[in-house]
Amino acid sequence: MDYYTIYLWGGAVVFLYVTTIWTISLLKKDASIIDIFWGMGFVVLAFFYHLFGNSSWQANAIILLLVSVWGLRLSIYLASRNLGKPEDYRYQVWRKNHGKNWWWKSFYRVFMLQGVVMWIVSAPLLSALYGVKEAFTWNIFAILAIVFWTIGIAFEAGGDWQLTKFKKNPENKGKVLDSGFWKLTRHPNYFGDAMVWWAFYFLACANGGYACIASTLIMNFFLIRISGVALLEKNLVKTKPQYQDYIEKTNAFLPWFPKK
Repeated sequence: MDYYTIYLWGGAVVFLYVTTIWTISLLKKDASIIDIFWGMGFVVLAFFYHLFGNSSWQANAIILLLVSVWGLRLSIYLASRNLGKPEDYRYQVWRKNHGKNWWWKSFYRVFMLQGVVMWIVSAPLLSALYGVKEAFTWNIFAILAIVFWTIGIAFEAGGDWQLTKFKKNPENKGKVLDSGFWKLTRHPNYFGDAMVWWAFYFLACANGGYACIASTLIMNFFLIRISGVALLEKNLVKTKPQYQDYIEKTNAFLPWFPKK
C-alpha cells in the first residue's frame, strides 16, 4: 500500500481501538481508562504502519523498540496508578454534568476525540517506518532522535518514579515535590513526553519525512496548553497552598535551575 492509504487505514485501526476501549468503559463505568490505553495505542499503530509499510524488520527494529518502550511503560505506569481506584475527577465532573446521556456522549467527547488526536500525531511514526528496505538509517537526524528519546525517557520515567515514591510517604501529604527532576521543571513527565515526540519526528526526518512536523507541534500544544500543564496546574493551585511558591521559583516546562 502507498503512504496515504496506510495512513487512512491507520485511522480505521484507531477507530476500532478506541471503540473497544469505550465499550469496556461502559461496563466498568469509568471513562478515564482511556488514559491507560493512550501509550499502547501508538505501539499498535507503529506495528500496523510497519507491517503494511513495505519495510524490513531489520530496518525498523530500533524504531519499533523505541516506540514500544515508551508506549508500554506509560500504559503500565498509568495502569498501576489508576486501576482499582475511582474514575478520575475530571471524568466524574463530565459524567455528573451530562447525567444519563454521558454513556454515548463520552464516545465522541472522550474516546473519539483522543482517537483523532492519536491518529493525527502518529504521522511521524508512519514517516519513520515507511519504505525502509535495507537497514536503519544512521544520520544526524537519527542521532538527534536517540539523544532526545533518551533525555525524554529519563525525565518522563524518572519524574513518574520520584512522584510515586513521594506520594507513598504519608509525611508528604499536602506537600509539593520540588527535588530531583521536579526541581528543574514543574512537569518533568510532560517535558519528557514532548522530547520523545520530537525524537519520533527526527526519526521521520531521517527517512525524509520532514513535512509531518505539524503533528509534533500539535502534540506539544496539547501537552502544554490543553490536557497537560495548563489543566493540571489549574487544580493544583486550588488544592495545594504551597504550589504558588513552587510556581514562582520553578520553570513550568523547560528544565532550568530554580530561581532564588
